[in-house]
Amino acid sequence: MRIGTTSVDNGVLLAPMEDVTDLPFRVICKRYGADIVYTEFISSEGLVRDARRSLEKLRLADEEHPVSIQIFGGDINVMVDAAIRAAESGPDFIDINFGCWVKNVVARNAGAALLKDPPLMAKLTRAIVDAVQLPVTVKTRLGWSKDSIVITDVAQMMEDAGAAALTVHCRTRDMGHDGDADWTWIPKIKEVVSIPVILNGDVKSPEDAQRAFATTGADAVMIGRAAIGNPFIFRRARHLIDTGELLPAFSPRERINVCLEHLRLELESKPQKRAIHEFRKHYGGYLKGLPNNSPVRQVVVTSESYDEIAERMLQYADDLDLRVPA
Repeated sequence: MRIGTTSVDNGVLLAPMEDVTDLPFRVICKRYGADIVYTEFISSEGLVRDARRSLEKLRLADEEHPVSIQIFGGDINVMVDAAIRAAESGPDFIDINFGCWVKNVVARNAGAALLKDPPLMAKLTRAIVDAVQLPVTVKTRLGWSKDSIVITDVAQMMEDAGAAALTVHCRTRDMGHDGDADWTWIPKIKEVVSIPVILNGDVKSPEDAQRAFATTGADAVMIGRAAIGNPFIFRRARHLIDTGELLPAFSPRERINVCLEHLRLELESKPQKRAIHEFRKHYGGYLKGLPNNSPVRQVVVTSESYDEIAERMLQYADDLDLRVPA
């Protein structure tokens, strides 16, 4: 797969996720094998108004490249202005969100709402392509609803509008995250376009990533929710795809050490209170499946101190080590 100057063979990508794929998380996922990472989606209106939280999302680190900044909105002029500002932050490409299904985004005629007006999607995409020097990519869904699947027509329109790649979340807008993603659409899309097609939806394990390539012919796969508290999925998926060998799961101590490394990056990036509070969403993933983790979680999700969190987590790692037979 080639997008501009970025070339990836059977890429395993980190999906953009609001309140998740901030700079520290992207860096961690990159260290553990993500080929391309995406920012949280950024409101075009927020960027043009210089809203502090929107501008914060433009911060990139050298080690996370290749990285894409994703923007959303429904007003062409505002989106063009936002794309120009985003390009000034130095990403490798700009991604347009035509897939977000949540009500407050759709109500602003943004995200998946544009699936009801594919010509406007194409017009907006072409305007951004013409306005920036970077490759422009698109992320969308199969259609607005199960009875209005328009993805093959949309794919052709996006290619004609100059999009350099297309990511498809293989659900319709009305499904949200419910039901099964329908991967059978990926081969149909690839029949009608020549740009790279990236599969998103229900890639929850290394085996899923391998199966997605084997059964759909996708140019890359994108992992979202399964990476929360589990950046290791990228290294394990990458290794399985490249070698056919499934790496063993990371040990409890390795998972706890990376959890604390991730938290330290958050603390370097944000004010302490905010960093500690926002990080609480990650503990469930890092501790998932480990024995008797509930008491540990109860401590760390209420703590206001890194030292207290680290002490409790490392003590838990020591306790788990003692459980392993010599």
